Amino acid sequence: MEVTKDRDLTLRGDCIIGVRADKSVVDLSDDLKGFLRSGYAINVEIILPDYNLRDELTAYGDPRLTFRHETDVVIRKSDFVCDRTLAIRSNKSARDIDREIVELLMDPKTEIILVLTVQNI
Repeated sequence: MEVTKDRDLTLRGDCIIGVRADKSVVDLSDDLKGFLRSGYAINVEIILPDYNLRDELTAYGDPRLTFRHETDVVIRKSDFVCDRTLAIRSNKSARDIDREIVELLMDPKTEIILVLTVQNI
C-alpha cells in the first residue's frame, strides 16, 4: 500500500491509496523512525474525515529501514525493504482496504488522513 507526494497516478499504480501527501518517509519524526528501526509494531488508521469512515491495519518496523525516499510511504505485507518502506509484515494490503473507502479514494477531492500509532511503548 502506498501514499505519495506525487500529484498524479499512472494506471500501473494499483496499490496507491493517496496522492499529494504532505509527508514521505524521509519527513517522519526521528522518534517514529527509531521505534520502527527497533522493530516496534504500528497501527495505521486510514481516515476519510468527510465521510466518517476509517479502516486500520497493523505492520512492523525492521532494523533495515532507511527512510530515505523523498516522495513515497509504502507499507508492505512482505518482508521486502527499500528506501520507500515505512513498515513490513502488514496484515492488510491496498486490496484489503474497505471497498467503500477505496471507491471514495478514486475521487481526487477525497481527503485521506493516516494516523500512525506505535504499539507497546
